[in-house]
Amino acid sequence: MPRLLRTLHVAQQRYVGGPDKIELIVADNASTDATAALAEQHGCRVARVEKRMIAAARNGGARVARGDMLCFVDADTQVHPETFNVIARALARGNAVAGATGLTSERWSLGIVFTWAAILPLVWLSGMDAGVVFCRRTDYGAVGGYREDRLYAEDVMFLVDLRRHGRKSGRRLVRPRGARAIASARKFDQHGDWHMLFSLGWMCVNQLIAPRKAERDAQAYWYRVR
Repeated sequence: MPRLLRTLHVAQQRYVGGPDKIELIVADNASTDATAALAEQHGCRVARVEKRMIAAARNGGARVARGDMLCFVDADTQVHPETFNVIARALARGNAVAGATGLTSERWSLGIVFTWAAILPLVWLSGMDAGVVFCRRTDYGAVGGYREDRLYAEDVMFLVDLRRHGRKSGRRLVRPRGARAIASARKFDQHGDWHMLFSLGWMCVNQLIAPRKAERDAQAYWYRVR
Protein backbone atom coordinates (compact mmCIF):
# COMPACT_ATOMS: atom_id res chain seq x y z
CA MET A 1 0.00 0.00 0.00
CA PRO A 2 2.79 2.56 0.60
CA ARG A 3 3.65 2.57 -3.12
CA LEU A 4 0.00 3.15 -4.02
CA LEU A 5 -0.31 6.04 -1.58
CA ARG A 6 2.85 7.70 -2.91
CA THR A 7 1.58 7.53 -6.48
CA LEU A 8 -1.88 8.72 -5.45
CA HIS A 9 -0.39 11.79 -3.79
CA VAL A 10 1.50 12.62 -6.99
CA ALA A 11 -1.69 12.26 -9.06
CA GLN A 12 -3.58 14.31 -6.48
CA GLN A 13 -1.09 17.17 -6.79
CA ARG A 14 -1.26 17.02 -10.60
CA TYR A 15 -5.04 17.29 -10.71
CA VAL A 16 -5.97 20.47 -12.60
CA GLY A 17 -9.06 20.98 -10.45
CA GLY A 18 -6.87 21.34 -7.37
CA PRO A 19 -5.51 18.68 -5.00
CA ASP A 20 -8.09 19.57 -2.36
CA LYS A 21 -10.79 18.22 -4.70
CA ILE A 22 -9.35 14.71 -4.48
CA GLU A 23 -10.38 12.69 -1.43
CA LEU A 24 -8.25 9.64 -0.68
CA ILE A 25 -10.01 6.82 1.18
CA VAL A 26 -8.56 3.51 2.32
CA ALA A 27 -11.01 0.68 3.02
CA ASP A 28 -9.59 -1.27 5.95
CA ASN A 29 -11.12 -4.70 5.36
CA ALA A 30 -10.74 -6.21 8.86
CA SER A 31 -6.95 -6.07 8.55
CA THR A 32 -4.67 -7.30 11.31
CA ASP A 33 -1.67 -5.17 10.35
CA ALA A 34 -0.99 -1.42 10.39
CA THR A 35 -3.14 -0.62 7.35
CA ALA A 36 -5.36 1.92 9.10
CA ALA A 37 -2.50 3.68 10.88
CA LEU A 38 -0.46 3.89 7.68
CA ALA A 39 -3.42 5.31 5.77
CA GLU A 40 -4.02 7.97 8.40
CA GLN A 41 -0.33 8.89 8.41
CA HIS A 42 -0.65 9.60 4.69
CA GLY A 43 -3.67 11.83 5.23
CA CYS A 44 -6.28 9.35 4.01
CA ARG A 45 -9.71 8.76 5.49
CA VAL A 46 -10.20 5.21 6.70
CA ALA A 47 -13.40 3.27 6.05
CA ARG A 48 -13.48 0.27 8.36
CA VAL A 49 -15.23 -2.70 6.76
CA GLU A 50 -15.57 -5.80 8.90
CA LYS A 51 -17.09 -8.04 6.23
CA ARG A 52 -14.15 -9.92 4.67
CA MET A 53 -14.98 -9.50 1.02
CA ILE A 54 -13.40 -7.44 -1.74
CA ALA A 55 -16.78 -6.15 -2.94
CA ALA A 56 -17.71 -5.09 0.60
CA ALA A 57 -14.43 -3.20 0.94
CA ARG A 58 -15.06 -1.29 -2.29
CA ASN A 59 -18.61 -0.46 -1.23
CA GLY A 60 -17.41 0.57 2.22
CA GLY A 61 -15.04 3.11 0.72
CA ALA A 62 -17.75 4.46 -1.56
CA ARG A 63 -20.16 4.92 1.34
CA VAL A 64 -17.92 7.43 3.12
CA ALA A 65 -16.84 9.25 -0.05
CA ARG A 66 -18.20 12.76 -0.53
CA GLY A 67 -17.35 13.40 -4.17
CA ASP A 68 -19.48 13.14 -7.29
CA MET A 69 -16.95 10.87 -9.03
CA LEU A 70 -15.79 7.57 -7.57
CA CYS A 71 -12.54 5.78 -8.37
CA PHE A 72 -11.57 2.29 -7.19
CA VAL A 73 -8.11 0.75 -7.16
CA ASP A 74 -6.42 -2.21 -5.47
CA ALA A 75 -4.01 -1.53 -2.63
CA ASP A 76 -1.03 -3.11 -4.39
CA THR A 77 -1.41 -1.07 -7.59
CA GLN A 78 0.48 2.06 -8.60
CA VAL A 79 -1.44 4.80 -10.40
CA HIS A 80 -0.27 7.08 -13.21
CA PRO A 81 0.44 10.77 -12.36
CA GLU A 82 -2.27 11.89 -14.81
CA THR A 83 -4.93 9.50 -13.48
CA PHE A 84 -7.41 12.03 -12.11
CA ASN A 85 -7.05 14.41 -15.05
CA VAL A 86 -7.67 11.61 -17.55
CA ILE A 87 -10.68 10.33 -15.61
CA ALA A 88 -12.19 13.80 -15.23
CA ARG A 89 -11.89 14.44 -18.98
CA ALA A 90 -13.41 11.05 -19.81
CA LEU A 91 -16.48 11.64 -17.65
CA ALA A 92 -16.84 15.27 -18.76
CA ARG A 93 -17.47 14.21 -22.36
CA GLY A 94 -20.90 12.92 -21.36
CA ASN A 95 -20.85 9.69 -23.34
CA ALA A 96 -19.30 7.53 -20.60
CA VAL A 97 -21.19 5.72 -17.88
CA ALA A 98 -17.97 4.31 -16.42
CA GLY A 99 -14.54 3.09 -17.40
CA ALA A 100 -11.08 1.94 -16.41
CA THR A 101 -7.63 3.35 -17.04
CA GLY A 102 -6.02 0.11 -18.15
CA LEU A 103 -3.21 -1.84 -16.57
CA THR A 104 0.32 -3.03 -17.15
CA SER A 105 2.50 -5.35 -15.08
CA GLU A 106 5.37 -4.26 -12.87
CA ARG A 107 7.45 -7.12 -14.28
CA TRP A 108 7.24 -9.50 -17.20
CA SER A 109 8.10 -13.14 -17.86
CA LEU A 110 7.03 -15.70 -20.42
CA GLY A 111 4.19 -16.90 -18.18
CA ILE A 112 2.94 -13.39 -17.46
CA VAL A 113 3.10 -12.44 -21.15
CA PHE A 114 1.03 -15.50 -22.09
CA THR A 115 -1.47 -14.69 -19.33
CA TRP A 116 -1.94 -11.13 -20.54
CA ALA A 117 -2.16 -12.29 -24.15
CA ALA A 118 -5.01 -14.62 -23.15
CA ILE A 119 -6.88 -11.83 -21.36
CA LEU A 120 -6.45 -9.04 -23.92
CA PRO A 121 -8.97 -10.38 -26.48
CA LEU A 122 -11.62 -10.40 -23.74
CA VAL A 123 -10.77 -6.79 -22.94
CA TRP A 124 -11.03 -5.75 -26.58
CA LEU A 125 -14.28 -7.62 -27.19
CA SER A 126 -16.03 -6.55 -24.00
CA GLY A 127 -14.73 -3.00 -23.71
CA MET A 128 -14.07 -3.69 -20.03
CA ASP A 129 -10.66 -3.10 -18.52
CA ALA A 130 -8.89 -2.96 -15.16
CA GLY A 131 -6.63 -0.50 -13.37
CA VAL A 132 -8.44 2.44 -11.81
CA VAL A 133 -12.18 1.85 -12.29
CA PHE A 134 -14.32 4.99 -12.23
CA CYS A 135 -17.92 6.17 -12.48
CA ARG A 136 -20.25 8.86 -11.22
CA ARG A 137 -21.80 8.45 -7.80
CA THR A 138 -25.32 8.54 -9.28
CA ASP A 139 -24.55 5.64 -11.62
CA TYR A 140 -22.85 3.70 -8.83
CA GLY A 141 -26.03 4.07 -6.78
CA ALA A 142 -28.26 3.14 -9.71
CA VAL A 143 -26.64 -0.30 -10.03
CA GLY A 144 -26.31 -0.85 -6.28
CA GLY A 145 -22.51 -0.78 -6.19
CA TYR A 146 -20.43 -3.94 -6.20
CA ARG A 147 -22.24 -7.23 -5.74
CA GLU A 148 -21.47 -8.56 -2.28
CA ASP A 149 -22.66 -12.06 -3.15
CA ARG A 150 -19.49 -12.62 -5.19
CA LEU A 151 -16.13 -13.65 -3.73
CA TYR A 152 -14.35 -12.76 -6.97
CA ALA A 153 -14.99 -11.13 -10.36
CA GLU A 154 -16.96 -8.46 -8.53
CA ASP A 155 -15.14 -5.86 -10.62
CA VAL A 156 -16.23 -7.53 -13.86
CA MET A 157 -19.86 -7.74 -12.75
CA PHE A 158 -19.77 -4.11 -11.61
CA LEU A 159 -18.79 -3.00 -15.11
CA VAL A 160 -21.34 -5.35 -16.67
CA ASP A 161 -24.06 -3.76 -14.51
CA LEU A 162 -22.88 -0.25 -15.38
CA ARG A 163 -22.75 -1.04 -19.10
CA ARG A 164 -26.32 -2.34 -18.99
CA HIS A 165 -27.40 0.74 -17.03
CA GLY A 166 -25.61 3.12 -19.40
CA ARG A 167 -27.32 1.76 -22.48
CA LYS A 168 -30.60 3.25 -21.26
CA SER A 169 -29.16 6.74 -21.74
CA GLY A 170 -26.87 6.03 -24.70
CA ARG A 171 -23.68 5.93 -22.64
CA ARG A 172 -20.96 3.30 -22.73
CA LEU A 173 -17.89 1.98 -20.98
CA VAL A 174 -14.68 3.79 -21.92
CA ARG A 175 -10.96 2.99 -21.78
CA PRO A 176 -9.22 6.38 -21.81
CA ARG A 177 -5.56 6.48 -22.74
CA GLY A 178 -2.70 8.16 -20.94
CA ALA A 179 -3.10 6.90 -17.36
CA ARG A 180 -2.40 3.17 -17.34
CA ALA A 181 -1.86 1.82 -13.82
CA ILE A 182 0.86 -0.64 -12.81
CA ALA A 183 -0.29 -3.95 -11.34
CA SER A 184 1.68 -5.70 -8.65
CA ALA A 185 3.20 -9.05 -9.56
CA ARG A 186 2.88 -10.36 -6.00
CA LYS A 187 0.35 -13.06 -6.94
CA PHE A 188 2.71 -14.30 -9.62
CA ASP A 189 5.58 -14.17 -7.14
CA GLN A 190 3.51 -16.17 -4.67
CA HIS A 191 1.87 -18.76 -6.94
CA GLY A 192 4.11 -18.87 -10.02
CA ASP A 193 4.12 -17.00 -13.31
CA TRP A 194 1.84 -19.51 -15.06
CA HIS A 195 -0.75 -20.02 -12.35
CA MET A 196 -3.44 -17.68 -13.70
CA LEU A 197 -3.72 -19.56 -16.96
CA PHE A 198 -4.59 -22.74 -15.11
CA SER A 199 -5.77 -22.17 -11.54
CA LEU A 200 -8.03 -19.21 -12.24
CA GLY A 201 -9.19 -20.73 -15.50
CA TRP A 202 -10.39 -23.83 -13.69
CA MET A 203 -11.99 -21.65 -11.02
CA CYS A 204 -14.13 -20.01 -13.69
CA VAL A 205 -15.09 -23.40 -15.11
CA ASN A 206 -15.96 -24.69 -11.64
CA GLN A 207 -18.17 -21.68 -11.08
CA LEU A 208 -20.48 -23.29 -13.64
CA ILE A 209 -20.09 -26.99 -12.86
CA ALA A 210 -18.92 -27.10 -9.22
CA PRO A 211 -19.69 -23.76 -7.53
CA ARG A 212 -18.82 -24.97 -4.03
CA LYS A 213 -15.33 -25.94 -5.13
CA ALA A 214 -14.97 -22.60 -6.91
CA GLU A 215 -15.92 -20.86 -3.66
CA ARG A 216 -13.34 -22.84 -1.67
CA ASP A 217 -10.66 -22.04 -4.24
CA ALA A 218 -11.58 -18.35 -4.16
CA GLN A 219 -11.40 -18.28 -0.38
CA ALA A 220 -7.93 -19.83 -0.49
CA TYR A 221 -6.66 -17.56 -3.26
CA TRP A 222 -7.96 -14.17 -2.13
CA TYR A 223 -8.97 -14.37 1.52
CA ARG A 224 -6.67 -16.77 3.36
CA VAL A 225 -3.06 -16.05 4.11
CA ARG A 226 -0.77 -18.82 2.92
